[in-house]
Amino acid sequence: MCSDQGAPIKTKAVKVSLLPDTDPGEAFAQASRFREDLFDCLTMRGDELFELVDALLCTDGPVTSPVDLTLVAEHRRGHGAMYEALNSGNVDVPRLRQVLAGLPMPRAADGRLVLAVDVSNWLRPDAPTSADRLFCHVYGRSGRSSDQFIPGWPYSFVAALELGRTSWCQLLDAVRLGPEDDVAEVTAAQLRRVVADLIEMGRWHVGDRNILIVFDAGYDAPRMAHLLDGLPVEVLGRMRSDRVMRRPTPSLKEYALAYPQGGRPPKHGKEFRFAKPETWGEPDAATVQVTDRYGTAGAMAWDRIHPRLTTRSAWIDHTGELPIIEGTLIRLQADRLPGGGDPLPLWLWSSATGLNSEDVDVRWQAFLRSFDIEHLFRMMKQTLGWTRPKLRTPEAGERRTWLIIAAHTQIRLLRDATADWRRPWEKPAEPGRLTPARVRRGFRNLRPHLHCPARAPKPSTPGLGRPLGSKNRRPATRYDVGKTVKRPESITERNRLRP
Repeated sequence: MCSDQGAPIKTKAVKVSLLPDTDPGEAFAQASRFREDLFDCLTMRGDELFELVDALLCTDGPVTSPVDLTLVAEHRRGHGAMYEALNSGNVDVPRLRQVLAGLPMPRAADGRLVLAVDVSNWLRPDAPTSADRLFCHVYGRSGRSSDQFIPGWPYSFVAALELGRTSWCQLLDAVRLGPEDDVAEVTAAQLRRVVADLIEMGRWHVGDRNILIVFDAGYDAPRMAHLLDGLPVEVLGRMRSDRVMRRPTPSLKEYALAYPQGGRPPKHGKEFRFAKPETWGEPDAATVQVTDRYGTAGAMAWDRIHPRLTTRSAWIDHTGELPIIEGTLIRLQADRLPGGGDPLPLWLWSSATGLNSEDVDVRWQAFLRSFDIEHLFRMMKQTLGWTRPKLRTPEAGERRTWLIIAAHTQIRLLRDATADWRRPWEKPAEPGRLTPARVRRGFRNLRPHLHCPARAPKPSTPGLGRPLGSKNRRPATRYDVGKTVKRPESITERNRLRP
């Protein structure tokens, strides 16, 4: 039973779930405000959608079947209402994005915001009646040779990273990638919305350090820096180890000394081949750090390294002279890996220039923290059952995704007010180191302290439905899988495809 006024209900279960020496009032107040804002964002079938979020948090163990959530005591409606809400409900996504951006943000060691961008797939291999499915790349368990491409719905997530090793992230946005979308352009538009919301909600002010956005190897970091030009952000991305980039363009004086015979000054400097150390030269910054997990980690950085762009692929429609996108190239080499494998060098590219040794350390440490988002994806899929429902329409999948984000946000807001609710065979967690799954275990006992705006259900009787034995005369439409837009790779191919 909920208390709209937030009055504490003293029961034995609640005493076990609360931290004994902490005043949880502020955590409860923040979580209650978020729940009120969340309910306001559920503009259609809001009562059912709100109770579905509570059922996700209050059920025991991982969510294995969505219909089982309707049997949880906190869910007061039937299974028909649940499917009707997912299929026909509505979530005011722009407003919910602003609510998430207005929450307290984690900060890096130097006080800046660090955002991670990554894609997670909702696999739908046996759903021919579901539209907008793409071939999603799935890594195999026994090596690169077992990788597969499985139909599904890919989602691009943006999350704020925390300081140090942790399984916590603050989700800020999610966008489903469609068959006609260019991933880089959609991600850039998504990040522009997120940054605009952070500025509007007062989480970034003029004079603060630029927001650091971390990408993995699936994104072209220089192109993302070009697409995000004009924002107070810095792009940090992983580069393939076989890339070839260019050194800074030599000045006229440097060129005259190197080539006294004259000639046209070059637009780019000499080649910088990642696989050939003889082309590297002396680094502009170098640093060595001793870590617990990776041993000695050495980093070298070269300033004003840029790619040599050509009028192909993503730049085929670029008008005017191709830009020179300079940044800092960082090479990180560790002694060992936590799993015992052979550590290969890690190449990173930052859109910032003129970095010193301390700045280089901040960048590669922030990139390692971006892998914390993988713990978030595992929590969403294995514990909250994000991809469990067999929903037909992609719109229903998007509603389900935002409900999962709302559930995870409540867990994060209450983590400082929750005691360790552990199994008898589990080790006690260190203070302040509770995982999201352990915080979720005590949510049912914390819920009476939170505001519950959902209204009681009205009595109703189910409809008759289709008569028994009758055939379905409106079969669902079948959809193909894959991209529906072919983008040319060269000018010749573009001209050939034009009518």
